[in-house]
Amino acid sequence: MAARTAPPPPALQPPTALHSPAARPCPTPRRRQLPPRHQPPGGYPLHTGIRTTVFWAGELASPDNGYTPNVASAWQNDWQSHFGGFDDPDNRCGYNPCAFTPLENAFYFALPFSDYGNNGPKKDLGMVYWSNGKLADGQSILKNRWIQITANGRTVYAQWEDVGPFNENDSAYVFGSAAPKYSQAGLDVSPAVSTYLGMGGSAVSSWKFVDASDVPSGPWKTTITTSGPGWN
Repeated sequence: MAARTAPPPPALQPPTALHSPAARPCPTPRRRQLPPRHQPPGGYPLHTGIRTTVFWAGELASPDNGYTPNVASAWQNDWQSHFGGFDDPDNRCGYNPCAFTPLENAFYFALPFSDYGNNGPKKDLGMVYWSNGKLADGQSILKNRWIQITANGRTVYAQWEDVGPFNENDSAYVFGSAAPKYSQAGLDVSPAVSTYLGMGGSAVSSWKFVDASDVPSGPWKTTITTSGPGWN
């Protein structure tokens, strides 16, 4: 979980107009707004051969997860409460835990990069395809984003709800073409995703980012997560 505040980068100043004695006064130019970036040319890159493991909201610390509990997420102190309860991987009714109907999307994942550091929002997020160059405190440009995951001949879609496994700064992998820094896993997925893909405990998958408008209908759209970050 990241700390909270850091000042945003300084605003771009409008250029100074040049005047001659006969020049008429010029209106102050408006500050240029940087348009959001979306898909790179050729579309989002496909990451292949990625070892994929399972995690879940409410998971307690254990040797299997490097003693990292998942009651909280990178973006929410009370992730388990937002989700609606413990996403029990062993007692499933379809894609949901048998004990309750999730309040948020049961199809979620974690990748090893966060838009927050120890001092608040990271200042350099230019590698994020859809970044507009700055991030206000209390917002996230990563949480709830969609990816497409393929394994065992099946394809599923899921939303980004946590950071990991075992890294939060691996931009060369997440937004580039490098292999994951953590060789044992480069993607964590929820029990619902695991069930849909027939993974069992782990699998080798391919994944890529997709825009929300390109996500097809499926069980991953039964409930779509829209909640933002919250550390209080």
